[in-house]
Amino acid sequence: MTIRVSPRSRRAAAALALVLAGVACKGSDATAEEEVAQPLVAAKTAVASVEPFTRTLSAIGSVVARPGRYAALSAASATRIARVYVTEGQRVGAGQPLVEFEQVQFAAAASAAQSTLSAAQRNHDRARRLADEGILPRKDVETAAADLAKARNDAVVAQRAVQLSVLRSPVSGVVTRMSAVLGAPADAGQVLVEVADPSAFDVVLAVGPTEAGAILPGRRVVLTAGTRSGGEAIGSGTVASVGAAVDSGSRSVQIRVTVTTPTRALRLGESVMGTIALETQPGAVVVPVDALVPGEEPGTYKVFVVDRGGTALSRDVTVGGRTEAKVEITEGLKGGEIVVTKGAYGLEDSAKVARPLPVKR
Repeated sequence: MTIRVSPRSRRAAAALALVLAGVACKGSDATAEEEVAQPLVAAKTAVASVEPFTRTLSAIGSVVARPGRYAALSAASATRIARVYVTEGQRVGAGQPLVEFEQVQFAAAASAAQSTLSAAQRNHDRARRLADEGILPRKDVETAAADLAKARNDAVVAQRAVQLSVLRSPVSGVVTRMSAVLGAPADAGQVLVEVADPSAFDVVLAVGPTEAGAILPGRRVVLTAGTRSGGEAIGSGTVASVGAAVDSGSRSVQIRVTVTTPTRALRLGESVMGTIALETQPGAVVVPVDALVPGEEPGTYKVFVVDRGGTALSRDVTVGGRTEAKVEITEGLKGGEIVVTKGAYGLEDSAKVARPLPVKR
């Protein structure tokens, strides 16, 4: 059976086909426009490298004098200051006089002690002679011997006080404190002069008991001035000792650092920040610290990994250690992957990034 289609029907079918084709083309163009219209986010990237990474611990402390190279001098008894030989900041040698007290009372005490000793000696000699002759009992000789021993001790103490009436530096160094004033009274035990050897200054850092367990003697320490990172570099040293007790006040453990290569003269009591090297991971995955972004939960982190199509995908990672410039990733990232560095903050997951060539560190 043959079906004939009229010319009018053919024209209508052709018009319908054209309309459908136009609609299809319009849909295809809209999809292309959407793809083109998707914004590109400018960002810098870097390649996650595999390299040795040294974990560190930062702590705040101060410059202190090394034991045996520091002295704090005071009067042995209440007296008055007669002479002051040096000033604060002056370099002195061992045995050099620093402060002299009034000599009258010390000389009088020494003279009286010597007279008492002479009398005790004569009394003892007489008692022993008479006891040998049977005139005095032996207990009188023992009493005289005890008096003689006491007199000798008093004479030694008085003579020592004469020596201490002039304060002399027991070490070579610099006068770090001078509070003696000419003519002023001085109480017994009142510190008047402090002397320290500036070539033998140490640094004492304070860390928590848990952190102290990871620190071993001999570890390298980088030192900077102040209490914040990024301060003036003042040298490096090594851990000399780790405290065995927790300070009752600060609840911290003291780490004594021997300064081996100072870049300038240290000042006693100045604040210092020390970065202690704990351990080195030979094949750690390392990225710039700018790549690290805080995660949804406190204490969690993520990075944005860029795929071959230029899409930045959010990925949770676990952080090992970090320095001012680098961070170690222990889980969630492999070496050679590309991560967003500058521009990572505020970046949305699956965003397209317009990036320069990644930086190979």
